[in-house]
Amino acid sequence: MRPLSRLKVPVLFLLFIEFQIVNSFVAVAQERSDLRVAFWNFENFFDPFVDSTRVYNEFTENGGQHWTKSRFYKKRNNLYRAILAISENEPLAVLGIAEIENAYVLNSLFNQTPLKTHNYRIVHYEGDDKRGIDVAMVYCIDKLQLIYTEAVKVKNPKDKNYKTRDILYAKFYDRRGDTIHCFVNHWPSRYGGERETIKLRALAANTLRHKVDSLVLIHQTIPKIIIMGDFNDTPEDPSIINLTRGEVLVNLFTDGKKLGFEGTLKHQYNWQIFDQIIVSKSLIGNNKGLLYKTNSATIFHDDFLFEKDESFGGVKLFRTYVGPKYFGGYSDHLPVYIDLIFN
Repeated sequence: MRPLSRLKVPVLFLLFIEFQIVNSFVAVAQERSDLRVAFWNFENFFDPFVDSTRVYNEFTENGGQHWTKSRFYKKRNNLYRAILAISENEPLAVLGIAEIENAYVLNSLFNQTPLKTHNYRIVHYEGDDKRGIDVAMVYCIDKLQLIYTEAVKVKNPKDKNYKTRDILYAKFYDRRGDTIHCFVNHWPSRYGGERETIKLRALAANTLRHKVDSLVLIHQTIPKIIIMGDFNDTPEDPSIINLTRGEVLVNLFTDGKKLGFEGTLKHQYNWQIFDQIIVSKSLIGNNKGLLYKTNSATIFHDDFLFEKDESFGGVKLFRTYVGPKYFGGYSDHLPVYIDLIFN
């Protein structure tokens, strides 16, 4: 009997350990069942070093913006504190980002600040923007598994030399087996005039819509898609209306009254919603798996992101720069986010 009794103890012990591990995994999954997906235009998050491969080097110590290491670190620290506030000190599932210079600034922000404890990973490609600013994406490996990434080029058939920011695409699995397709956008600005640049944003919209239609064709159904970005157009402008036409996509940022704040950036007296999140209809309703949490679409607007607007009344965004003048703030855009839940 003695040998048998010796066998029983290890078996029972192993079963106990396995039970504890399974219970711990389930507890973590239940505790973090919601997935928050956010987007933020960082407003010119450059490193302070001269890049000899580029013509544009204004964000350096001797450049026009006098961008020093101390200013860079202040900006980085502002951003990480704001991201912790957006995420409510929990890891975001996905954060889409606009206006970053390179992988260096991303690594400094996500791997050299308290954000490093959130297990973020970076998706970034060097793009063709003349100033060297790119889009990027970070995701939490505790919440999502990355399957595929791609930098989608926006081409102009009338201008072979046309260059603009890429549309960043990433495909993920969530913890329960759903597939999620994410796109991060930073469409051409209105610099030079809204009417003069409307065709450029139409090019970006058509490129993105073609990619979405391809996914629908491949899957023979509407897959779960999240589109986020600074579109430099409002939900009422033709580029966004054309993108969301039909029965595939829904813009969650059409009504400022339901978003907690009236806009994501301010021009003189007026707030506008340039930063938006658009989802496929398969993420809405009573479908199974991962779904959009009703009424969770939000413009994040904590007080620290604002300062008093002496010129036009009310408040304005606490920016890093206004033209060449340094203010040491956060961004000229407000972040946006949505929450996803498991059905």
